Amino acid sequence: VTDEKLKRFRYGVQVNSLGLTEQQPENNITRILIEMLGVTLSRDARARAVQLPAWNEALGLPRPWDQQLALRMQQVLALETDLLENGDLFEGSHVMEAKVAALVDGATELLDEVLAHGGAMQAVDLMKSQLVESNAQRLRRIESGEQIVVGVNAFTTAEPSPLVDADGGILVVDPAAEAEQLARLEVWRAERDEAAATAALEELRRVAASDENLMPASVACAKAGVTTGEWAGALRDIFGEYRGPTGVSDASTASSASGTSSLEAARARVRAVEERIGRRLRILVGKPGLDGHSNGAEQVAIRARDLGMEVIYEGIRLTPAQIVRAAVDEDVHVVGLSILSGSHLALVPQVVEGLRNEGVEVPVVVGGIIPTADAVTLRAAGVAAVFTPKDYVLTDVLADVAELVGRELAPA
Repeated sequence: VTDEKLKRFRYGVQVNSLGLTEQQPENNITRILIEMLGVTLSRDARARAVQLPAWNEALGLPRPWDQQLALRMQQVLALETDLLENGDLFEGSHVMEAKVAALVDGATELLDEVLAHGGAMQAVDLMKSQLVESNAQRLRRIESGEQIVVGVNAFTTAEPSPLVDADGGILVVDPAAEAEQLARLEVWRAERDEAAATAALEELRRVAASDENLMPASVACAKAGVTTGEWAGALRDIFGEYRGPTGVSDASTASSASGTSSLEAARARVRAVEERIGRRLRILVGKPGLDGHSNGAEQVAIRARDLGMEVIYEGIRLTPAQIVRAAVDEDVHVVGLSILSGSHLALVPQVVEGLRNEGVEVPVVVGGIIPTADAVTLRAAGVAAVFTPKDYVLTDVLADVAELVGRELAPA
């Protein structure tokens, strides 16, 4: 390739929603805009495509208006400013050149470490554990006040946000939507050529078991009306199901709040509970459903381990039945569920009911993006406690969970 344009690295960016806050959520609009500027100001390094989160993603699912606002930010920047008409604003900047050089050096060092492990596939565990540890360090800085987050650990007094209406400023999903979708799915299956769909799935399995290209067989499945679930199920029959590393077991506990007085006080609270229940406190951290947001669950698992608890965490995308089975097999004292997908009202009661059916009487606590009204519903369904992003000091959260276990499970 000799054309310089074709050799350019083109990338798209989904602006990080990790820093969005439940407290004073209107501040998130400014955060999103600043992060967008970070990947658009430099012409020579500009992202080719940008996807912005909605301002209220720390509260719940965004409404169409919220998504529209995120889109309008991009359109105003592109069409109401002269940003796209100028050269690179940072060209010749000694400050920017120094920052880029430092970034290149750091990236090169990390790449060398990955290559030393044999490449990206062989270094998946390494990369995941470093991501988890990096986020643990970030949380420690926020909890200690070293890293300021406006509205969270500084400037916390504020007027009520007019953006948060009676529905909580989020999308409220009609419960009938699931039934309607399932009904449409049944109609789809009833009207397709079942013989053609069955034959396409059989061919998919045959190809998957060989060294042939899967794409033609997958396209044939789509044309025959095979559903995504059926297609994935056929591939699972052949390949099994991959469970990625969690990064929790290899993350350094030193990156958490170790050594601080608050951590030592929380450890003492946990030990007191363990003395009452007669053994080491064991917690199962579960991620039910298709939710792939693992940061919160990973940090809960690390901090629980730092407090002296025994932690069982098997990663993301587990069914309620799998979580119940793990709770039974591991003989845990408490089940902690992390959900950020908006499916908590459907999935959490299934876990609670499953535990009851197995005769497991342990408290279930839930953390994630849980609207206030939904938290009330979950408690009525048997959930012992609900935590949301405003409960950001994990040491205190987990010490409270330990004492909850002590109250519910300690011998009379």
